[in-house]
Amino acid sequence: MKSLRTFLFVVWFYLSMAAVAVGLSPALLMGHRQAMGVVHIWARTALWGYRWIAGVKVQTLGREHLPTGGALVASKHQGLLDFVALIAVLPDPCFVLKKELTHMPFLGWFGVKTRMIAVDRDGHAKALKDMVRQARERIAEGRQVIIFPEGTRAEVGAVPEYKPGIAALYRDLEVSCIPVATDSGVWWPAEGSIPQGVATFEFLEPIPAGLKRAPFMEELEGRIESASKALLSQSAVAPRL
Repeated sequence: MKSLRTFLFVVWFYLSMAAVAVGLSPALLMGHRQAMGVVHIWARTALWGYRWIAGVKVQTLGREHLPTGGALVASKHQGLLDFVALIAVLPDPCFVLKKELTHMPFLGWFGVKTRMIAVDRDGHAKALKDMVRQARERIAEGRQVIIFPEGTRAEVGAVPEYKPGIAALYRDLEVSCIPVATDSGVWWPAEGSIPQGVATFEFLEPIPAGLKRAPFMEELEGRIESASKALLSQSAVAPRL
């Protein structure tokens, strides 16, 4: 059963999303900067409610590794909070996401306008080539391309299954890759109440370009999973607000 605090936050989250998207919809007729500004406003509005209604503060560790220009970011994915928090902290984020998400009201509109990388999962090799092409263009524009290596949300404690998309991007883009660890699944669970505490995202030291596929995948998974497990072990004793 959801607590009253969780229920009120969920209501706030979706109503604020609609209010921002509709109220600032003229940005859809403007340039990328204005549309991305609306996306940033929405993310920060959501995190405000998350802090003061749900009772969860979001902290970012490893800020010395935060990219300011074009970059490839690979993040652990445990829930919706991952999208919101990364949008709030990165200057010009571009997510690799399922094509179906661009059909959603509000977020889908701005996802298309801000040229997120929509992938047709049934497209196989063609979809992979298109993803790499779009990612190369976005990085050349100075944007931070964010991919969830597992492809979809993973339950807390689930055995990781990293997909080949991240390896293709890393190889063909010839750039370093910044791993991101998180314990977000504890603080924004798919079901039940949101506990009060501190959700953490940790930007890890970049993996340099040029590694072969197998060593890269091993290094990426090792860093993200070990750091995420460390955060999860601390989340059990996170300070209550």
